[in-house]
Amino acid sequence: MYSISTKHERRLLWLLALTQFTIIMDFMVMMPLGPQIMHSFSITPAAFATAVSAYSWCSGLSGLFAATYIDRFDRRRLLLTMYALFALSNLACALADSFPLLLAARAFAGITGGVLGSVIMAIVGDVIPVQRRGAATGTIMTAFSLAAIAGVPAGVMLGAHFTWAAPFYLLVVLSVAVWVVGWQLVPSLAEHLNRRQPALGEVLPDLWRLLSNPRHMNAFALTFMMLVAHMLVIPFISPVLVANHGVAPAQLSWLYMAGGAATFFTSRRVGRLADRFGTRHVFRIAAVLSFLPVLFVTHLPNLPFYALVMFFPFFMVLMSGRMVPMQALLTTVPEPSRRGAFLSANSALQALGTGCGAWIGGLMLSSSPTGQIVGYGTVGWVAVAVALIGVLWVSRVQGAQSTVPPTGVFRGDTVGEG
Repeated sequence: MYSISTKHERRLLWLLALTQFTIIMDFMVMMPLGPQIMHSFSITPAAFATAVSAYSWCSGLSGLFAATYIDRFDRRRLLLTMYALFALSNLACALADSFPLLLAARAFAGITGGVLGSVIMAIVGDVIPVQRRGAATGTIMTAFSLAAIAGVPAGVMLGAHFTWAAPFYLLVVLSVAVWVVGWQLVPSLAEHLNRRQPALGEVLPDLWRLLSNPRHMNAFALTFMMLVAHMLVIPFISPVLVANHGVAPAQLSWLYMAGGAATFFTSRRVGRLADRFGTRHVFRIAAVLSFLPVLFVTHLPNLPFYALVMFFPFFMVLMSGRMVPMQALLTTVPEPSRRGAFLSANSALQALGTGCGAWIGGLMLSSSPTGQIVGYGTVGWVAVAVALIGVLWVSRVQGAQSTVPPTGVFRGDTVGEG
């Protein structure tokens, strides 16, 4: 364990959170930019979904394979190198003048983002004592809310007033600023290099044992299907609102800002409910309740814009509400000694599920002669069906240990369940 001052630790955590913020914004901002990107490159919804999926697939695979080499480098050097490549990937996105170039740039951004996610959590594990690691992880996770509340709306407004490339130029500027601070703030983290590094022939069989464990496989299956259900719908909300309902691209930022702000205040509450009543129980309720806004947004009638602003927080809260108890449940699946490796693999499966959901959703959509997007209602029904399988499947996800629940815990769940 490295020894740094409390002040240095706090600054390092916020630097890592800002790094994570740019990574998440890079992925999230693509979706509301869909209408402009589709228009600029004259591509179909399926092609746009491929661009979204390329990032997710490459992020998931690179994060998974990072386990084979991440411990062979100084954390500082690996972080700064991959983050510089991440900034270059965003510059390539901004400068792309054809769809194949944009697709290649998004794939490269996914590769760098997947590795960076693993490096960030490895630094937290190296520097932060175990008794403060939960709070430190919470600090890193604020990046998701910040991206939803500030990053994505800012990117959408820039894209609406300039071009779709403007948010990626902004990400380049932010990344360069964060990189400079990181160069000064991140210490050399190389003590792990003094320990014997396992050969690749040892790492791969251990990774296979992790992935093929039946209890782990049930958990991975739940993760995959819920992310597929999630991303069947999410990437196409903006294109459908613009093409089918006449919403101006500049107005989309208000929707994402309202939804992000709502989840910022409700996610902790949902987590406390899961602690009190059991993760499976709360997951099932949140998932079933989410079917209503999913079907509503995919069969959306013509509504005034203020009604959409009022609806979007309910949609985002229920969609994120089913993910919070699921994530809490998944932390109980592996033995403590394998929790880090399991969660890294699960994060990779999340990215792969994200990519598959967006890709499948895009294949189900088409454009009418009048420019409207057709087939979104069918996508909504498929998303509900996949999530319903998840509601039934969650009973198969078992914790590493099962004990008698303490007083006050919902009777249907055990402590090992979250």
